[in-house]
Amino acid sequence: MIRSLRLVDFRCFEALNLALPPGSAVFVGENAQGKTTLLEAACVLVRLHSPRTHRMAHLRRFEQSSFGVAGECWGQERRISRGPEGLEMRVDGEVVDAQGDYLASGGLLVWMGNEDLELVRGAGEVRRRFLDFAATQLNSAYRRHLARYKRALKARNVLLRERQLDEEQIEAYTSVLVEHGEELQRMRAALVEQLTGPVAVAQEAVSGKRESVELDYLGAGAGDLRSAFDQVSARERRQGMTLVGPHRDDVVFKLNGLAASDFGSEGQQRTLALALKLGQGQLLEQERGCAPVYLIDDIFGELDTHRRNALMECLPAHAQQLITTTSLAWLGRESPPLYRVEGGTAHAE
Repeated sequence: MIRSLRLVDFRCFEALNLALPPGSAVFVGENAQGKTTLLEAACVLVRLHSPRTHRMAHLRRFEQSSFGVAGECWGQERRISRGPEGLEMRVDGEVVDAQGDYLASGGLLVWMGNEDLELVRGAGEVRRRFLDFAATQLNSAYRRHLARYKRALKARNVLLRERQLDEEQIEAYTSVLVEHGEELQRMRAALVEQLTGPVAVAQEAVSGKRESVELDYLGAGAGDLRSAFDQVSARERRQGMTLVGPHRDDVVFKLNGLAASDFGSEGQQRTLALALKLGQGQLLEQERGCAPVYLIDDIFGELDTHRRNALMECLPAHAQQLITTTSLAWLGRESPPLYRVEGGTAHAE
């Protein structure tokens, strides 16, 4: 899995060289010492993605112009660096020009954190990011469609805000949105359908109750995106924005036929958030043939004893788990290797 992690000017770490065990590891320390940053660095190294920011420039240490992350992952030496000239990626010393190629040769991840509760009761953007992160690991074409859709969407919205509308250009970008948007919505609908079974199994295992679970995909204009654009054309020009397409999609989670966001208790919502991530991990392993690494950020303090024990039982024993915590009270006698994190340093205990 991930056997080592090296950081230079990444967030609070000036420099770090950390060897990781082949199995799981627990990073313990007070808040704001850098524990989450270690998991974030692993996520950036493997998937070129931070769960905490959309802008890689924010990852560099204060007043520094660049950062670097490297490590041995799945038997490969991987390295990325980000400076004034942009992002450089290397695998086994060779420069990789395309992000898609870098990701295609990498591994799989599942991120679990307290913010996952927003998957159930937060805004639709949170659920779209969840779908995007899972889908890009399942299908390399998804990321390409998403990137092209986002570029066209940004340009089209600029055109819609102009005082004098250039209808020819707007139509050109509409065609691009239809082409890539329909592919994104097709893949999202399939992903939601695939997730339903594993999520339902995980929900029952963590809650200890037999509850019916439904995941309903709500594609904004899905099925005939071209007609959807035609129907909202006048409104778009009045409001100056694109009103249908994957950027407006959502997913509704139901427990026993009722929307979990409105009718689920906090315990049910928190359990469903865990089940969504466990289901994602199971689906990744099923479809890709290898277990993802689970990056688990300080969630055990928020769980009661039953859910905590059930979650530990549900996590695949053969999968690497990198866990952060402020307390070790939940650990059993046979705990994974421990690392103390404090003041931008980390060392094995």
